[in-house]
Amino acid sequence: MSSARYGSGYRNWVNSLRADYSRNLNRRIVEEKEAENPVTTEINRVDRIHFYIKDNAKQHNTIKFDQVHDANSPKPVLRRGQTFYVAIRFKERNIDVEKDRVILNFVFGPRPSVTKGTLAVIPVQNKAFTKTKNDWDVRIDPGTRGKDLVMQVYIPASAPVGIWRLNVRTGLQDRTINRATVLHSQETDIFVLFNPWCKDDLVYMENDTEREEYVMNDRGKVYVGQYKKARGRPWAFGQFDDAVLPVAVYILEMPAANLAHTERGNPVQVVRAISAGVNDSDDDGILQGNWSGDYSDGTPPFKWTGSVRILEEFIKQGYRPVKYGQCWVFSAVVTTICRALGIPCRSVTNFVSAHDTNSSLTVDKFFTKSGDEIDGGPDGDSYDSIWNFHVWNDVWMARPDLPKGYGGWQAIDSTPQEESNNKMQCGPASLEAIRRGDVGLNYDCPFVFAEVNADMMHWGEDEESDWGFSRLKLNTFHIGRMILTKKVGYDGDDEEDENDRDDVCASYKDREGTAAERLAIHNAVRGSARAQRYYAVRDDIVEDCSFILEELESIQVGDDFRVKIIVRNESDEPRTILAALTARSVYYTGINHSIIKKAEGQIKLGPKQEQELALTITYKEYWRKLIEHCLIKMYAICRVTETHQTWTEEDDFQVLKPQLDIQVPDDVKRGQPVDVVFSFTNPLEQELTNCSLSVDGSGLLRPRALELNRLPSADIQLPTVPAGGKFEYTFKFSPRIHGERKLIASFSADELFDIAGSKTITVSKE
Repeated sequence: MSSARYGSGYRNWVNSLRADYSRNLNRRIVEEKEAENPVTTEINRVDRIHFYIKDNAKQHNTIKFDQVHDANSPKPVLRRGQTFYVAIRFKERNIDVEKDRVILNFVFGPRPSVTKGTLAVIPVQNKAFTKTKNDWDVRIDPGTRGKDLVMQVYIPASAPVGIWRLNVRTGLQDRTINRATVLHSQETDIFVLFNPWCKDDLVYMENDTEREEYVMNDRGKVYVGQYKKARGRPWAFGQFDDAVLPVAVYILEMPAANLAHTERGNPVQVVRAISAGVNDSDDDGILQGNWSGDYSDGTPPFKWTGSVRILEEFIKQGYRPVKYGQCWVFSAVVTTICRALGIPCRSVTNFVSAHDTNSSLTVDKFFTKSGDEIDGGPDGDSYDSIWNFHVWNDVWMARPDLPKGYGGWQAIDSTPQEESNNKMQCGPASLEAIRRGDVGLNYDCPFVFAEVNADMMHWGEDEESDWGFSRLKLNTFHIGRMILTKKVGYDGDDEEDENDRDDVCASYKDREGTAAERLAIHNAVRGSARAQRYYAVRDDIVEDCSFILEELESIQVGDDFRVKIIVRNESDEPRTILAALTARSVYYTGINHSIIKKAEGQIKLGPKQEQELALTITYKEYWRKLIEHCLIKMYAICRVTETHQTWTEEDDFQVLKPQLDIQVPDDVKRGQPVDVVFSFTNPLEQELTNCSLSVDGSGLLRPRALELNRLPSADIQLPTVPAGGKFEYTFKFSPRIHGERKLIASFSADELFDIAGSKTITVSKE
């Protein structure tokens, strides 16, 4: 019978039967073969990933970070050079690594690359680690069962620090069956930090006690004031608070940091980037500096009591600079960020700190014949200054970029002073290089060397000199009187407690006047052409009169004081001395604010005769002219008419204010309200107005800034403080975390500011 008889419809029907018969036959054959030797054809997809966040954090010494305990969105916080556990649950069936292909992709930055170390591609196939310690690696844990694949992942000790992400690619081991793969992208931020517990990490710190202090301690002191009366200002570093770690990572993304993602495993480059990013001089950094005394459009530096409120403000303001900071605030924030990232760090304060602006390795002051100081010096570029104190940071790390022996503590400075490589950044400068005078080593050793060990030179106009000036004075002992940091393991509440001070001056320079110290100076001078010219000047002026400026350590606010110069004619001939003694109110940077009082006179001395020139200053004369830190500089200059001998001297001292007393109940429990009473007695003969209180405490509460006069009347017992009266304020809060904590507070008013105090509190569990 011809198929044409039934038409095209019939042919189509027959063809469909054939195709159906063939399809069913092939299906049965495949099913029979699979029954004899089963073959997986469907890709096993990822259902979810579990990071064992708290278990890993305990092993990685990161359990204190708030990110680990976030109830809604916890984040893994890990340290490089260690292993961590992670588990993957699959959707379709039980995991079988003989058949299922699983690849972990750890990605870092916007353009991850295997060759640049920002992409790790790790196949999951072995029950033991098989790679070197320089590579990412994974092993299958015996806990794997059912649909759960449990793994232990190793992070190399050279991995870049910051936020990593994990993507998982799954497929079949037999690609002849199915070559396709499925990608599961995990949006969880994985924080990877430096690891000072790991010997393979460049920031490894062997001493357990020091590591606890310089990495894990979230409170401390930053030293300020005057070297004869240094004050340990309490500070809440708060490196584990929720606002800190994201900002610490973000700072490395700033254009000012200019740090490639491939360099973020190098602590040398990371801390240099931090020193640039904390200040706002080159980009929208964290803090804006202000030394003018006018803080009306921001927060005065002395009102900050911790780093967390600054970083919270930075985030709230859209990552715009916070107003305002000065050196101790910059340093405290750097301490917080470095410790958060796992870099051992301490704030250090250099008392009587030189600021060398012209690379002469000296602090130079120039005077006319009549004894007036020449602003800017003869070339207009010598604006050297001596700060009463300057605070920067030491960070601990190996220095493979330098010759052997220059690792350990390195100085970095985020206070914007002088440019380095066209940016306001400083360090890391090896302390050992500074001590030896090896100023040619990276980074910024000449500047830091001058800060701690410059010689102070006074120059006078001299027509007979080749360059118009002769040296009047060389003082080799004045600069770098003390370099203080908080002692490891000590943490007293008293700001004047000397038991928790550690003078690390010997790490920066040998003892003044020793052969080793002078050798370091001459070694440094060899590396500076300008310094060679300054040190080559002869000093042959006849000096037959002696002068002594009697120093004051400090006075209490409200007291009068008296300063005097003792002048003695050591010669056998009469001498006429023109003398001037000036008291100035100064900023801690050494910049003059205002003249408090000045005395001038002429003294005629016979042979071997001695006489005094005195200046008495009353409380009413100095109080209204004082500014923050209440520093007074006495400046004396004397000139002998007959010999042209010129003598200059200066001395700084501080007017001391009362401390803030803090009273706390003996029994303090986590999560339960507690009343704290702040008090002090007003030492002034005037009322205190516009009172405010800054309260901080890592693990206790979020930082608070209380404008007391604006609070409801029921919440404050004393809206203003009468002259000679007592300030007392009760503050209520509920501690967040148990353990030993420190509450830090600072009182300020229009008439009196920076009345600070701290109190150690032991918080028990509920």
